Amino acid sequence: MMKRNYQKELEGILEGILESPPSLLLHSCCAPCSSYVLEYLSQFFRITVLFYNPNMDSEEEFLLRSKEQIRLIEEMKTKNVVECVIVPYEAKAFYDVVKGLEKEPEGGRRCEKCFALRLRKTAEYAARNQFDWFTTTLTISPLKNAPLLNEIGEQMGKEYGVSFLPSDFKKKGGYLRSTQLSREYGLYRQDYCGCVFSKQTDREKGRNILSK
Repeated sequence: MMKRNYQKELEGILEGILESPPSLLLHSCCAPCSSYVLEYLSQFFRITVLFYNPNMDSEEEFLLRSKEQIRLIEEMKTKNVVECVIVPYEAKAFYDVVKGLEKEPEGGRRCEKCFALRLRKTAEYAARNQFDWFTTTLTISPLKNAPLLNEIGEQMGKEYGVSFLPSDFKKKGGYLRSTQLSREYGLYRQDYCGCVFSKQTDREKGRNILSK
C-alpha cells in the first residue's frame, strides 16, 4: 500500500476552500500544540476548539492546561474568530477504556484506545452540532503516530457522518513553529503527555515534549 502524505492531502483540501470559511471542530490536547494549528487553519476555517482530555493524570493538571488553552485563544490574533468548548474532566472515561492495558508501552495499544476515545467524542460533538469538518492537534507531535490518528479519525468520521480533515501538522516546520509560538505567548509546556503512565515514562527518559 502506498504511503499517504497527509500534509499534501490537507493542502489539496485547503486549496478548494473559497471565500466563505467552513466550520471546523478542532480537538486540542493542549495550548502549545494548538498554537501552530490555530495560526494555520484559522486562515481557512471558522474554528471551535474542543478541549476534551480525560486522560490527564489529575484535575489540577487538566485545569492548568484548559486555562492555558483559553488564554491562548483570547490572546492570539486570527483571521477568523476562534471559539472554545471545555468538556469537564472525566478521568473515569479514560481509565475505563485502558483497563487491562496499564503495562503497555507508551505509543502502544493503550494510546490507541486513548486516541479513539477523544476522537470519538470530537466526531460525535461535530455531528451533533453540524460542523463541516473535524480534526485533532495530536499529529503535531513527533512522538505521535500520525497515520494511526488519521485512520481513527476517518473511521469516526464515517461512523458519525462528518468529514475528517487529514493532517500531519508537524510537517513543513509545524512542530518547530509551535515551539516558537509557545515561547512567544509564554505557554505552559508540560514535560509529559498527560496521563499517569506517560508521566513516569516521559520523565524517566528526560523528554521535554509538547503534550498529547
